[in-house]
Amino acid sequence: ICAIAHVTAKTMPHEDAECRKGSAPNIHDPPTRELSVVVPSYNEENRLPLMMDEALDYLEKRQKQDPSFTYEVIVVNDGSKDQTAKVAKEYSKKYGSDKVRVISLEKNRGKGGAVRTGVFSSRGQKILMADADGATKFADIEKVEEGLKNLRPWPNGMAISCGSRAHLEKDSIAKRSYFRTLLMYGFHFLVWFLCVKEIRDTQCGFKLLTREAALQTFSNLHIERWAFDVELLYIAQRMKIPIAEVAVNWTEIEGSKLVPFWSWLQMGRDLLFIRLRYMTGAWKLEAKKCN
Repeated sequence: ICAIAHVTAKTMPHEDAECRKGSAPNIHDPPTRELSVVVPSYNEENRLPLMMDEALDYLEKRQKQDPSFTYEVIVVNDGSKDQTAKVAKEYSKKYGSDKVRVISLEKNRGKGGAVRTGVFSSRGQKILMADADGATKFADIEKVEEGLKNLRPWPNGMAISCGSRAHLEKDSIAKRSYFRTLLMYGFHFLVWFLCVKEIRDTQCGFKLLTREAALQTFSNLHIERWAFDVELLYIAQRMKIPIAEVAVNWTEIEGSKLVPFWSWLQMGRDLLFIRLRYMTGAWKLEAKKCN
């Protein structure tokens, strides 16, 4: 298995075209916004409006209260086959392309690949990952911001604050089938055993990173599908980036793209390969420099 993991390992992914020097805003440049919100979206024409309305309403009110607060929302259309791009562009027309930017990928790369693309073209001093389904109340950004603040002083400007649903686990188990509960516990065990021990909920899509932490972690990221969160936190731990875990409100929204058995089987494979590929040296961490 170690040999297969090593031989089949992909080399370090090159930074996307959006991040090439001089072609567009990119993570290597000094920040020009206080906050960037990256929203990966795949076939989300029905769920995206609810999330965008809530997020932009909050951000606009916050900007009115504090004119020095600046933000951008980056919707990454991950090769959608529906009208996701059209829906996102309507918000760009309404709020202006400086506040709402839409990046469309020709082919579906997976959630990790979409988030990575958005992060690489972000302008924020802090970068928030937020799911398109709006399962987490956007106002909870204040909770993860407080979590980030409590980690100060940030070593080399790096810190990560993760939204967490771990406090809701007992209630969610009561609503799940025994099979899905077994899969959940099996996944949690593999995450703990192979990769990340300190964070109870690695999969909540509500994570806030400092710009430097985003540069270092996403530049080293290989996994582009569901298990990318685990590799992201594994990299952060290996690089000794402080991580906070903060309870957030969460509601299950219909329309999830996660297929319980097959998606979790893929994630289990990815978890094993994350550990083996770093252990065997097939994947190595590289420190990146800002301009």
